[in-house]
Amino acid sequence: MALRHAVLAALLDEELSGYQLAKSFDLGVANFWHALPQQLYAELAKLEADGLVSGREVVQETRPNKRLFKVTDEGLAELERFAESSAKPSMLRDDLAVKVQSSDLVDTAAVIVQLRERAEFARAKIALFESLLLKFRGERSEEAYLREGERIGPYLTCLGGLVFERGYLEWCERIAGILQARRDGGEA
Repeated sequence: MALRHAVLAALLDEELSGYQLAKSFDLGVANFWHALPQQLYAELAKLEADGLVSGREVVQETRPNKRLFKVTDEGLAELERFAESSAKPSMLRDDLAVKVQSSDLVDTAAVIVQLRERAEFARAKIALFESLLLKFRGERSEEAYLREGERIGPYLTCLGGLVFERGYLEWCERIAGILQARRDGGEA
């Protein structure tokens, strides 16, 4: 997947400025695609040049003017082509996993601390995902929302993020416990 597809997907529901897009990435799209704000601004310019998004200037009296972007019909067609293309398997690229891989030959104290920190981060992300899921579905049950909801794509990706963070939390806690037991001379 290219960044362009993630940006197009983020713009499906409403017009956003570059700043709003960056905030949107932090809350939703970052669950499956990471990008820095400067990358997003550059991608918006490319998408506009390619006719996949259109931008309009909004004049603001007390602030600098801003540009709002929305997906064009050509952008929707690009997302359609992307949806039809084969998906590549996900690959884990995680520096913490590399540190755990080398745990037999390094002092594990710092690795244990980092595993516990990452577990706390996962707990916070889990709470965020759970609150986003509640916000999406409102008073409806998950089954009713998935059956009747107007737009379920963001909900489904949020579910994926929730499953990932729960699994990562379990892994961090287990590995930290194993490494700590080995440091303490006990059984893992």
